[in-house]
Amino acid sequence: MLGAGRIGARRAELLAAMPEVDEVVLGNRSPARAEAVAGRHPKVRALPLEAALEEPVEAAVVCLASSEHLSALRRLLPRGLPVLCEKPLGLTLAETEEAIALARRGRGLQVGFQRRFDPGYRAARELVSSGRLGTIYSISMVSLDHEITPEGFIPSSGGIFRDLLIHDLDVARWLTGGEIATVTAYATVRVDERFRRHRDADTVSVLAVMEDGLPVTIRASRHDPVGHDVRMELLGSRDSVAVGWSSRTPIRPLDPGGAPPDRPYASFLDRFEAAFRAETAAFVRFALGQEANPCPPESSLKALQAALACERSMVSGGPVEVGSVGDGPVRP
Repeated sequence: MLGAGRIGARRAELLAAMPEVDEVVLGNRSPARAEAVAGRHPKVRALPLEAALEEPVEAAVVCLASSEHLSALRRLLPRGLPVLCEKPLGLTLAETEEAIALARRGRGLQVGFQRRFDPGYRAARELVSSGRLGTIYSISMVSLDHEITPEGFIPSSGGIFRDLLIHDLDVARWLTGGEIATVTAYATVRVDERFRRHRDADTVSVLAVMEDGLPVTIRASRHDPVGHDVRMELLGSRDSVAVGWSSRTPIRPLDPGGAPPDRPYASFLDRFEAAFRAETAAFVRFALGQEANPCPPESSLKALQAALACERSMVSGGPVEVGSVGDGPVRP
């Protein structure tokens, strides 16, 4: 287990609670953070990051900064370890392709797209694939962080498209079973100048058009004062459904009779607690050879290519064909 940030600590806790797991070796650049997690869970043993990378473990989970994912995968996958790595596998297409090639020579690499394991998103996919929604007219997605991104995280994140919207772009493909043909993206700084200092944006809107012409709209922001808000709406010829709407959805209705949210989601871990739990359990089954890989690494490549297309559209001001995008400097 590599990384003792919020995701890493939660992954370690979930793994430690599973009867299939005998021990969780938790490595982090800050030993104190790893030791704090280990102090709460007898099955967790803290080590410095380099020592953890050399431990004779049976499987590995990578929750480091995005810019450090590939370097960890280069050391873990050649050992034949099954690995769960948070998205993205790499910040470029070349890095992601290298990770995929390494995974093909080992026991497999599962990508951490946790929304695929959320009960609401899974129910929506079943409705789409079964045809019970009829012809899908449109899909709209919202991804709003509650707390403003710490400035130290921004330089290694890859930017808002590669770090945040890559989830929505993956869902668009996974949900529909199709590919994104074009994207048109607008990005700006509305929240905090820290994003401009690092050539990033904090507020974006995207129109993604699937190959069959289905429009998918995505809006995202790095700050929502009410809570962490991730949801989706699907309009079909037979039904109209929503994901992420509950008494905890952090939005205040103004219509008569509308009630303010009860205990709004405070963070992505709060919003996707069930998803992280199901995803972690699925990885353990995958590592034990009981199930096929639920989220192959190729999905990260496709979503990253769409994210890069968004960056190019942000600069050009017009639609960009996803399939024509390669690596290269594009962030203004």
